[in-house]
Amino acid sequence: MSESPLTPEQQEQIVAVAMDMAREGRTDDLVSFLDHGLPLDLQDHAGNTLLMLAAYHGHLDTVACLVGRGADVDRRNDRDQSPVAGAMFKGEDEVVRALVAAGADLDAGSPTARETAALFGQAHLIDGEA
Repeated sequence: MSESPLTPEQQEQIVAVAMDMAREGRTDDLVSFLDHGLPLDLQDHAGNTLLMLAAYHGHLDTVACLVGRGADVDRRNDRDQSPVAGAMFKGEDEVVRALVAAGADLDAGSPTARETAALFGQAHLIDGEA
């Protein structure tokens, strides 16, 4: 969102709306924003990406859409959390499977997805027994 005729406040509002769309699983609305130039790996004030928020909140369709468009499955937020570890923490099994299938690094971040899986008894999601 560089070289924009928008004020910084307007840009901040657009980011907030887009993040809410990801958080709420409003895939079609989010696609419209992306089609109009919203950066795919845009990060909010806490370093969360659209993919991180969609994954954490269990929106498989939104995750699949973002991954299909090339979202960085390993982009971590400011707390060093990865989307796959966030989905694992929230018990979003299908989202975890989708991110693993997309090549998410199970050893990225802190805690890693592997550590989170072990902590919550979900190792089957990353060990190919899903």
